Amino acid sequence: MGTLPEPNRPFRWNVPTAQLGSLLDGVPEPDLWFADELVPCAAKLLARSQGGDLHFVGRSLDSVHDLLTGALQGTSAASRLHTLPISIRWLGVEPLAPHELAQLRANMTAAGLAPAALARRRTPVVFTDIVASGGTYENIHGILRDWIADERGQWDVIRHKLRYLGVTIREHTSPNTHRWQQHAAWTRELPARAIANVSLGFDVSVYFSNGQPKTSLSFSRPLWQDEQVATPGRSEERLTALAEAVAVTELGARKATREAIARLLSREPSFAEPWLRSLALELRR
Repeated sequence: MGTLPEPNRPFRWNVPTAQLGSLLDGVPEPDLWFADELVPCAAKLLARSQGGDLHFVGRSLDSVHDLLTGALQGTSAASRLHTLPISIRWLGVEPLAPHELAQLRANMTAAGLAPAALARRRTPVVFTDIVASGGTYENIHGILRDWIADERGQWDVIRHKLRYLGVTIREHTSPNTHRWQQHAAWTRELPARAIANVSLGFDVSVYFSNGQPKTSLSFSRPLWQDEQVATPGRSEERLTALAEAVAVTELGARKATREAIARLLSREPSFAEPWLRSLALELRR
């Protein structure tokens, strides 16, 4: 494909280091009514990440990212949180033009997701998002498979470095419960442990997906090369979203929240693994 363009991604405040000054003056205090669902969801995502780097796809789980950003400050896992601002659920409707594909690969390269970088990893890359049918994950998987093939990469190695961790709407479990991965043929290319899920209550799932104000625009393909997306938004919606992000990050940083996450980690089967036990100890300090 030749030389890739410069990466381009939407601006998003780094809440712990942001110098906000009077930016949020007059913005109403956010109501974190979803906190009782958010904390267990975040803890389970962390526990089921298999010690890998979490890449939050799109904007739906911004609050989980922000809570963990606050909770993991000062721990060995602080650098394992990443945002992947792409909206590609409906990508298959029209194939990507060469310039679109080049920009997408440039952005993913900057996120450490190029084939060569994946092959060198010692721990997995974990994509996480709210999932219905798994269309976004299927598109990510297809993009990576094509890219690996184009570069004659080591699929037999890389397939063991990929994880897809879905957040699904909580249901009563039964033999007839719909599980998105059972209807996604592409998942058969991966080891069984590459797919896992965490459930979230209906109201919170809908709010995070469709009702919550966001700090940035949905980064769909018409915007991938628009340099204006890198400019901070100061609309009422963006500032309302920023105020909520700040509040959620502060919630995560509280000692009580860190201890609650540590307790929840201890209930997960993966707590038998040394990396998770060590992280729980760090959270309790």
